Amino acid sequence: MGRWTPNARGRLETAALELYDEHGYDQVTVTQIAECAGLTERTYFRHFADKREVLFGGSQLLQDHLVQRVTDAPPSAAPWAAVTAALSTAGDVFPADRESSRQRQRVITAHPGLLERELIKLAGLSEALADALQRRGVPARTARLTADTAIAVFKAAFTRWLEAPEQPDFATLVRQASEEQRAVVGG
Repeated sequence: MGRWTPNARGRLETAALELYDEHGYDQVTVTQIAECAGLTERTYFRHFADKREVLFGGSQLLQDHLVQRVTDAPPSAAPWAAVTAALSTAGDVFPADRESSRQRQRVITAHPGLLERELIKLAGLSEALADALQRRGVPARTARLTADTAIAVFKAAFTRWLEAPEQPDFATLVRQASEEQRAVVGG
């Protein structure tokens, strides 16, 4: 096993997805993931804190991306406009290979502990968006409600993005989910 092999993180993510999908999350060890990637267990733990985290490596990238977009929104943008404009760009950080995202979601959906971790990550994203809105001068309760609602819209758009056989623009899916959300609350 090479010590300084390129793209170790990506290879570990790919190996974990393949093994989890084939054998089930509970049946796979970190050692197996590392071996499948041609790396050591030590290298695995340099990149990921635990066996679950390999599935959530892009969470921080997505969060940073969305928070930056909210921060960069024009000062005149209303909270909802700033957040939905940010969500519309989320597709920019998704993997180019949509099948790997589908595979990841299958693994997560099949395991309650992973579903819990995903919900925790989404709660963290909501908190980060609320903080970004507050830094823009939005009152805390309004920022929290806006961010929590945005997460519901994001989840609906992401689910559609995974299910769609064609390559829909993520911004279009966000707009559709936002319009449906508006219809649900009667506004």
